[in-house]
Amino acid sequence: MRSLYFRVVLMFVAIVIISGTLGFLLANEYYQRNMRTYNEQKITRIGQQIIDLYEHNAASMDLPAFMTHVANLNFQLYLVDENGQVQTFGAPFRDQQIEPQIVQKVLAGETYRGITEEQHGLFVTGFFENTLKNSIGLPLEAEGRKYALFVRPSIEQQFGEVHVMFAVLLAAMFLLSLMFILIFTRYLVRPIQKLSQATKKLAEGEYEIQLDISRRDEIGELATNFAQMTESLKQLDDMRQEFVSNVSHEIQSPLASIQGFSQAIRSGGMPEAQKAEYLAIIEEESRRLSSLSKQLLTLASLDKETGLYEPSDYRLDEQLRQVVLLLERQWQQKKLELELELPDTLVTADKQLFNQVWINLLSNSIKFTPPHGTIFVSIQQSPDIAVIIRDTGIGISEEERQHIFERFYKGDKSRNREATGSGLGLAIVQKIVQVAKGSIEIDSQIGIGTTIKVTLPAQERPRK
Repeated sequence: MRSLYFRVVLMFVAIVIISGTLGFLLANEYYQRNMRTYNEQKITRIGQQIIDLYEHNAASMDLPAFMTHVANLNFQLYLVDENGQVQTFGAPFRDQQIEPQIVQKVLAGETYRGITEEQHGLFVTGFFENTLKNSIGLPLEAEGRKYALFVRPSIEQQFGEVHVMFAVLLAAMFLLSLMFILIFTRYLVRPIQKLSQATKKLAEGEYEIQLDISRRDEIGELATNFAQMTESLKQLDDMRQEFVSNVSHEIQSPLASIQGFSQAIRSGGMPEAQKAEYLAIIEEESRRLSSLSKQLLTLASLDKETGLYEPSDYRLDEQLRQVVLLLERQWQQKKLELELELPDTLVTADKQLFNQVWINLLSNSIKFTPPHGTIFVSIQQSPDIAVIIRDTGIGISEEERQHIFERFYKGDKSRNREATGSGLGLAIVQKIVQVAKGSIEIDSQIGIGTTIKVTLPAQERPRK
């Protein structure tokens, strides 16, 4: 399989070749449309000046000697008289083939425009074609005789060094371009190769990956995003391992209790009262395991969003009153006072799941509120629906509030040794509220109390 480095180099070389070819074609088009005619006119003018110079100023000079002097000025001359006698001066033409009728027309006084009249290829290289057909033919009279003079600049003598320099320039440009392409492509591809190696390490479970994120381009942004993704995956893996550890611990504790008390009962020889007490503990631990498994299934379903959330319209105020009645035995045992402010409120949410939300939140308020305390439950709507549960309990520290929605977090047990639970209740509450597109806020002060505000989006209802 071709590497990215090879593909990029190949692409850049192709760009150089294609650009050079297109540039050559554009230059050729410009030559064919403009420079070819201009070049012909220039050579015609030079040839006419050569003839005028001879006829007016050098008529007494021997014609071959004059033509030799002119040829020494880097011209190629081809002279034909009426009898077909040919004389050449200067560098020889590579091809001296020319049709006799062309010569006769020039002898008759016409001008031969071979640069534009003849085909010399479609490319600008036709300008350098060293043939007699690629010249200008002009009539000349000398010593009472008629001549046909064919004129062409000696390109090799005029631009020979330029040809070499131009060829060296093109070769140097191509080689240097290729060298810089190889160097800078490696500079471009190297961070991508490092990212590829980093992904392999990440797939193998290695998260300590160092990348250069100081670049201020797309690759630097990619490296930054990759580093952030790696950190997120590391945190997710840590949370997974911690979650497994916590689940194992939560399951192991009641299982150990059940196993221990079961063995004690099977050993026999204990009073019936103690046996009944052990059986009650086994039953309580079994309920705890059952509750833990239900909570884990609820969290898994909410995380996957498997359709567990089924919203419907119902009276939120009636639901909160039913939850208060459901927990009546708990708050009456502590002689708590409950104050309700529940106006008629219609909400669109999952009734069963939010019943669990209010039970968890109100149970926590009852659990952490000292005897003879007060709990306030109210509903506000403007326009979103907000349920506020405020108590005069022991409060939550700032440090605990940062972790209170983490799974299996149980806070500082030293402040309330009777408080037990799996540490999943508030995590489930937060997840249900998030699925409902709502929000939950907690404000608390140690020794004063806690206020929990759950906000749900108001549903637009058609006017009747």
